[in-house]
Amino acid sequence: MKRKQLFLSEKLLILLTLVLLASCGSKPREKLHIATAANMQFAMEALTQAFTATTDIACESIISSSGKLTAQITEGAPFDVFVSADLKYPQALVDAQLTDGPVRVYAYGQLVLWTQKAALDPSTMALTKEEVRHIAMANPKTAPYGMAAAQVLAYYQLTDAVQPKLVFGESIAQTNQFIISQAAEIGFTARSVVEAPIVTNKGRWLTLPNESYEPIAQGVVVLMGDEEKVKQARQFADFLFTAEAKAIMAKYGYLVPDNMQLQ
Repeated sequence: MKRKQLFLSEKLLILLTLVLLASCGSKPREKLHIATAANMQFAMEALTQAFTATTDIACESIISSSGKLTAQITEGAPFDVFVSADLKYPQALVDAQLTDGPVRVYAYGQLVLWTQKAALDPSTMALTKEEVRHIAMANPKTAPYGMAAAQVLAYYQLTDAVQPKLVFGESIAQTNQFIISQAAEIGFTARSVVEAPIVTNKGRWLTLPNESYEPIAQGVVVLMGDEEKVKQARQFADFLFTAEAKAIMAKYGYLVPDNMQLQ
C-alpha cells in the first residue's frame, strides 16, 4: 500500500512540475496600449485589427477625450501611442518631452448634426425649434469636436439662443449616448461615428460646412517608454499613413491625403 501511495505521489509531483513549466512558458503577450480620442473609437477597432493581422502585435485602445487622455499621460499613465482628435494636446506632450518624436497629422475629422427623431430635420435651423429642448455636444474645454461645435454655433450666431438647451458630454462617446438614447433631440458628433457599421441607418445626420469651424487636424505621437515598446509604437504610428489605414479612415468619414477634397 505504501509503495502504491509513493508511486501516486511521484506521478502527482511530475504532473505539477509539468503544469508549472507550461505556465512559465506561456507568459501573456504584452499589448500596445493606444490612448484613443473618442471620435476614433470605431475606426480604431478596424485599424488595430488590420495592424495586428499584419504585425502580430496585440493592441488595446483606451477611449476618452483628448484632454483627459493628455492629463492621464502627463500623470504617468502607461500608454504607448496617443491618437488625438487635435494637434494642441499631443503638442503639449511634445513640449513636455514626453514623446518620441513630433506630432504627425494622420487625418482631418468632420463634424455632423445627428438626430434620432424621425420628424426632425438635422440642420442648424432646427436648433432653435421649440421641440428641440436639448442639444448634445462634447465639452469644448477637453474635446476638440466640442470646440468645433461651439465654433459652428458662433458662426451661425446661435450661441446665445441655444445656450439653455446645451448638454455637455465628457467626450464624443458620452455625447453619442445622449443622442442615441434621445435624452437630447439632436447633437453634434463626428462623422466617423455615424459612418460606423454599428450605427449605420440609425437616425438622420447632416455634414456641417467646413467653413463653419476650424479644420479638425488630428495628430498622433509616440510616447516615451522602453526600447521595445517604442519600436512597436512607431510601427503603429507609421501604419496610420499606409494605404490600408487611409482606406479604413476614409471609410469612416475622415479626410486623409487621398481624399482631401472637402465634402
